[in-house]
Amino acid sequence: MDELDSAIVRELQADGRQSNRALAGKLGIAPSTCLERTRLLQRRGIIQGYRAEVSLKALNRSVQAMVFTQVRPLRRDVVTAFEQSVTRLPEVVSVYTMAGSDDFLVHVTAQDIDHLHAFLLDQFTNRREIIAFRTSIIYQHLTNPVLGPLPPAE
Repeated sequence: MDELDSAIVRELQADGRQSNRALAGKLGIAPSTCLERTRLLQRRGIIQGYRAEVSLKALNRSVQAMVFTQVRPLRRDVVTAFEQSVTRLPEVVSVYTMAGSDDFLVHVTAQDIDHLHAFLLDQFTNRREIIAFRTSIIYQHLTNPVLGPLPPAE
């Protein structure tokens, strides 16, 4: 990615709803150039999509937690089955496959603490492949909405 590509990506991360004309104006380039570059970034997989950021609270998901999970045996079929089944649960926001003492980190949401507790009992204690899990409640979730490329490793 060159500087113009980086600028396009940065601007679209800050406001993905802006028009091509507005984006081109901010960058000081022709709208046709901007559209061509944006489409190329999409084809290359650098821009993977556009989505609305929705309030979890508005979706009745006031409680968030991270569930650190260990599964056994660590075989491909067990890992794949766990990943596929957990990502289909409505309470699950994301699943991270990890290296280290935990095999997965599962970001979950619930209406309240009682529902979170019931979810964990129903979905994590009844699974034979889960040998251990621990849960950390999230008080606040902050993100960096605009990411740029890092310099290459030396």
